[in-house]
Amino acid sequence: MAAITPLDGGQIKKSRASLVGGIAVGIGVFVLWAAIAQDIGATGSGTTMLGAVVATLAGLWIWRADL
Repeated sequence: MAAITPLDGGQIKKSRASLVGGIAVGIGVFVLWAAIAQDIGATGSGTTMLGAVVATLAGLWIWRADL
């Protein structure tokens, strides 16, 4: 039985628009994280670093998933 393969080889496309979108989402997530942290009084370097990690992971996910 023949296997069905996509015409593009099944690779995830990573366009420039997706990269820009990932960067924008990452910045937005970090800004929201910082605003919420300041609002609840959880300021500090640990909270800021955790926010940077979360924002980076969200941006990378948007870029790699080509959303």
